[in-house]
Order: sequence, then C-alpha cells, then structure tokens
Amino acid sequence: MPLDPKCKILLDVLSPPGARRLEESSVAEAREMMDRLAAMRAGGEVPAYPGTIRDRQIPGPHGPIPVRIYAPESKGPHPLLAFFHGGGWVLGSVATADVACRALAAATGCVLVSVDYRLAPEHEFPVPLDDCTAAVRWLAEHAAEVDADPARIAVGGDSAGGNLSAAVALRLRDEGGPRLAHQMLVYPVTDASFETRSYRENGEGYFLTRAGMEWFWNHYLPGPADAANPLASPLRAPDLRGLPPATVITAEFDPLRDEGEAYAERLREAGVPVRLTRYDGVIHGFFGMVDTLDQADEAIREAAAALRASFGTAA
Repeated sequence: MPLDPKCKILLDVLSPPGARRLEESSVAEAREMMDRLAAMRAGGEVPAYPGTIRDRQIPGPHGPIPVRIYAPESKGPHPLLAFFHGGGWVLGSVATADVACRALAAATGCVLVSVDYRLAPEHEFPVPLDDCTAAVRWLAEHAAEVDADPARIAVGGDSAGGNLSAAVALRLRDEGGPRLAHQMLVYPVTDASFETRSYRENGEGYFLTRAGMEWFWNHYLPGPADAANPLASPLRAPDLRGLPPATVITAEFDPLRDEGEAYAERLREAGVPVRLTRYDGVIHGFFGMVDTLDQADEAIREAAAALRASFGTAA
C-alpha cells in the first residue's frame, strides 16, 4: 500500500529538507527537538479526557520515579495500565506521551499510569527497565492509592516503551510477579539487530531511520555484549511461555515492523494469545497522531478493546 498522503505531509513537518539528523545531534539537541515536536502537537486540539490527571512520585530503586495518573471520575477499583513512553530510551517524557495517553485512557476506562522512567545515556540499561519494573510492583502493592484493582494490571507502550513493556513482562514472569493481565506492544523494539527486510525497505526516508536506531541503541546499552540480553532484546529470550496475552501493533513503513511481528509470532508459538495488526500506509510514531491520522484513532480503539477484554470490562 502506498504511503498515506497525510503521513507524507507529516514527514515533511517532522523531517524537513536540511534538518539536522538524529545521529548528527547531541542528546540535548535531540531532546529539544522532540519536545518542540510535542509542543507543536499540543498546540492543536488535545483530546479531552473525562477524568482527572495528576502528577506524583513513587519510590524506585534509583530514586523517586515521576508518574502521571489518568483516573476515571467513576468509583473504582478500576483496572490499571502502566504505560511506558517511546523515544529510544533517550528521549520523551510523560508530557510527550500525553496526547496518546489521554485518548487511550478515555477509550479503555482504566486508570492509566504513565511512567517517567530515567533516560539513557545518563542511566543506561537496565536502569530504565528497573524503574518500569519497580513502578508496576509499587502499583500492584499500592493499588488502592490510585483506586485500582491489583488483580487487573497491564503494561504497554510504544517503540522503546514497547520494548520496556515486553521486558517487564519477562522479568515479572521470572521474578515472582505480580501477574499481568495483558501486554500492549506498539511497534516495539525487540532486537538489537538491523538486518530485517523492514530495515532494508524503511531504514531511510520514513522519520525513524536505521542510523537513528543505531544512535539509540548505542546510548542505551553499556556495551555490545548487552545486545544479547533478553531484557534488552526480548526476541532473543529462549522461552516466551507463560507471558500475558499480547496486542502487537506495527506500521508498514517502519524499520521496526518485522521485529515486532517476529516477536508476535514467537509469542504465538509459545502458546501466548496474541493479536497482531499491521497498519498499512503509516510510519513509526503514528500511534500518537490522534485526531490527525485515521489509523491512529483505529489503533487506539483496537488497543483499548483488547485491554478491556483482558480486564473483563464491558465496552
């Protein structure tokens, strides 16, 4: 399918001719660029959220972890989604993920807790994963503080956040829980490798590039040997049995497409219930383009429906 015309317009905005490439940028410059793009998006129509939004901190192994809590107005306890933002483990925040989180929380009807985990390269692997794991464990133990049900907790995120979600699910399975109801993986990073067909087809010209992903991985991992660690590259985990049901969403014009789909297939082979959907005509990052791309609105609805089904809540 050809690139969606709206995506072509977005590409012209996200990557204008002559713009400094990610791999040519310092970390500070890249963060400023992402914050600027998020501010441009926020300057438009921000999805209404029929509930309360508040920021707080929770304890973690490396110090306090900021979180943003989206809570329904109705009385709980509600199911809970711990959300981990994208940005290659180097960029992003609860602020840059706000638009998608508002839409997803509203469509799901759960408590959504967006986790502002520590970023690389100041905090390399596994520190961001430690923060995310600790956040889920704290939320399970203190669910009443956020009007949530500790028996109905899911994890989810996009890109690097999808990677962290998959890694948290693996870690919790192997380290005594808590048990998760679902994992929502939106174009997840699952392998520190660049040899897939989608890297060859989409590694240049579609916003996220091969060189950009190499830049992210080089900032995230302390050394090359860490690429083989299943908590960094979940696709390399020897055994995926016993993991929670998964929704995997990929984008046609995304270098990460094939590794996300390969992970879904590995989960399926391990007996894990999986729903995999490739959204045609769109690029990496489309999930956050709510009210701009029809595919984003559809993907939010799909993810929300899968979460509600895993939580056992009505549409």
